[in-house]
Amino acid sequence: MRILVVEDERELARHITRALTRHGHSFTAELGGASGLQSALAHPPDLIVLDLNLPDLDGLTVLGRLRHANCTARVLVLTARGEVEDRVKGLKAGADDYLAKPFSMDELIARIEALGRRAATTTAADLLAVADLHMDVHHRRVTRAGRLIPLSPRELDVLQVLMQEPGRVFSRTELCERVWQRNHEYDTRTVEIFITRLRKKVDSGFPAPLIHTLRAVGYTIRPPAGCAPQ
Repeated sequence: MRILVVEDERELARHITRALTRHGHSFTAELGGASGLQSALAHPPDLIVLDLNLPDLDGLTVLGRLRHANCTARVLVLTARGEVEDRVKGLKAGADDYLAKPFSMDELIARIEALGRRAATTTAADLLAVADLHMDVHHRRVTRAGRLIPLSPRELDVLQVLMQEPGRVFSRTELCERVWQRNHEYDTRTVEIFITRLRKKVDSGFPAPLIHTLRAVGYTIRPPAGCAPQ
């Protein structure tokens, strides 16, 4: 994978890039948010390791601008602040995963490679449809009623799982296992955040919602009653 590391702590950045080299990944490293943003937009990587606590342009701002520019790179955010709210802010801004400092290099590499594996396994030549919502899995493209819906890589992953089995109810735990490909320690708000993001993009402005919550059970996607896939 081509990885961009945006981390202002020189020693930590050095350790990260050495670990990436040992595992066969190519990388570019930037020490500031502004230079990291410029690099990501000029030469889009496959994945970005992004520190949230940057001195010139903070990571949340960088992340927001990347997603506004429809940057599709997967983003793993790093934060020295382990509080849930900081993680939530990163996920809401468009991050695909997070890792709180301090962390082991083995865990960092494992999370990076898990994101990479997910990208590789979602390139099957499938066309999914639920009512007027369509996903081209191969090209990672989603439309509803012919209108393109820009989604982050992780939003696409969650939506793909739901669309592959319309009407089936997925628990938070199962969505975590399917999308993140591990039993992780995430609080339940993580999945809720991604479902909320998807609802805003997929259902907002349309008369009939497709994504539904079954309280205390999980989430599903299904066409409105009496509506067949288009």
